[in-house]
Amino acid sequence: MSSLMSLLDRFRVDGKVAIVTGAGRGIGAASALALAEAGADVAITARTADQLEEIATAIRGFGRRAFVLPGDVNKLEFLDEFANAAIEELGKIDIVVNNAGGSPPAAITDVTAKSFEAAFHFNVTTALAMTQACIPQLVENHGCVVNISSMAGRTAARGLTQYGVAKAALTHLTRYLATDLNPKVRVNGIAVGSTATSALETVLVMPEIRDTMIANTPLRFIGEPEDIALGVLYLSSPAARYVTGKIIEIDGGTESSTLEMPFPDF
Repeated sequence: MSSLMSLLDRFRVDGKVAIVTGAGRGIGAASALALAEAGADVAITARTADQLEEIATAIRGFGRRAFVLPGDVNKLEFLDEFANAAIEELGKIDIVVNNAGGSPPAAITDVTAKSFEAAFHFNVTTALAMTQACIPQLVENHGCVVNISSMAGRTAARGLTQYGVAKAALTHLTRYLATDLNPKVRVNGIAVGSTATSALETVLVMPEIRDTMIANTPLRFIGEPEDIALGVLYLSSPAARYVTGKIIEIDGGTESSTLEMPFPDF
């Protein structure tokens, strides 16, 4: 590391190319914008084209290039298409942010083999496939991967079985990918706590629920997508050059779910 590079300069990603899944809104959008503000060109995907174009406009507002390809990451062939198109348009890939994922709450008696496997596919298999599609570029460019996991992967809360188990698998996949891709590619993850994204918007509008979640968070506020995006930027930058195979917890200090799901006892 050059002695001429200041500490703050090490958080920049000038000249890098990042791809971000689930980038139409929330954490994915905030991460794409953070990387662009710090100097990266960004390829983004999600299912809603209008949302992506809005984020692409903001990326270009930072003077960076943006590439948009709408699609469904659950279709694994699309991930190869996205990676190849990003390389053709932006020249290379240095950073992969596997953000797409999720699964709705469900009573344990309503979890089916199909829904369980769908949650695993959406949260874990897609992250593996997206990373694999980029491995040649990541190895050549000494790149990095950031997987967006969840505190649900290290705690247990009623109603979150399929989501929590999938995120736990994503957390461990992160460690395995780091091991397999050492020493040229760094792979890390973020265990996200309650964050004000579209996934929570239906409950956060109810004051009593929002107040409960805030009271159950040690720092007494709910995170914003930018709080997670700053972690993505750190892990993607030279500032984190000595970090791989790790999960950073950005969760307001929580050690359990901030909201009890209304599923009755048996």
